[in-house]
Amino acid sequence: MPSDARIFVTGHRGMVGSALVRRLQARGYTQILTRSRAELDLLDQAAVYRYLVEHRPDYVFIAAAKVGGILANDTERADFLFQNLQIELNLIHGAHRAGVQRLLFLGSSCIYPRDCPQPIREEALLSGPLEPTNEPYAIAKIAGVKLAESYSRQHGRQYISVMPTNLYGPGDNYDLQTSHVLPALIRKAHEAKQRGDVSITVWGSGTPRREFLHVDDLAEACVLLMETGYDGPLLNVGCGQDLSIRELAQTVAAVVGFEGELVFDTSKPDGTPRKLLDVSRISRLGWRARTGLAQGIASAYQDYLGRPAR
Repeated sequence: MPSDARIFVTGHRGMVGSALVRRLQARGYTQILTRSRAELDLLDQAAVYRYLVEHRPDYVFIAAAKVGGILANDTERADFLFQNLQIELNLIHGAHRAGVQRLLFLGSSCIYPRDCPQPIREEALLSGPLEPTNEPYAIAKIAGVKLAESYSRQHGRQYISVMPTNLYGPGDNYDLQTSHVLPALIRKAHEAKQRGDVSITVWGSGTPRREFLHVDDLAEACVLLMETGYDGPLLNVGCGQDLSIRELAQTVAAVVGFEGELVFDTSKPDGTPRKLLDVSRISRLGWRARTGLAQGIASAYQDYLGRPAR
């Protein structure tokens, strides 16, 4: 990408979008286009088309999405399906209308079947049933992957998709009703430590295994793919290692300094038993994750502490 290329980053106030902006700025790009929700409603098709045709970015990163943890996904099913479909339809087709040749769509590892072989290869897409608790979100993301793929195939665009594993880092969501497991554990452990509680409750049995990637590592991978002109099939992006939710909770407690008991509420859903990505495809392109989990959780905890009082 030329340093003066016009680069539109959607969702720039979110965890992933803000990491992309940081990475692009660090790489010396001078024309990074961003719009807040108040300035451009990505659910408004006409407004999105007008913006893209008027500003004609050279590159587009789609980091905007309605996201949340297992509770939000399972209780706001219609919202997750409709809003994510609408955002990606507007942006991908709008980019095509505006003549944008290069676009990167961010999916999610939940697009893969619930019980597919581990580690999960990209070829596992559409090979089996999805995890029921986040099926609407997964269906929307699968549609985005296929839409980007179809515009490339039919119209000669270079629209690529990446599938990140579970993400965390600066700008994460710590609302216990809508957050993912890692930021929720950080908040729970911190507040329990502040109150002097003897225990914290963790959803599920603690046995499911998950992989976690620092968001700055993901941003580095995404910018690298655009810079090198990658124009191939979808790519998994992860660290290639997983751990149990119990081990994750123990690590978070140690970083935060909470010394009480971890109580696992088995009446709450576990979700997919295991979700580890095969990252051999992107590894062959010369990328690997750099941030260790304990180091990354420590930086995320500092970000949490620096937020305005809740």
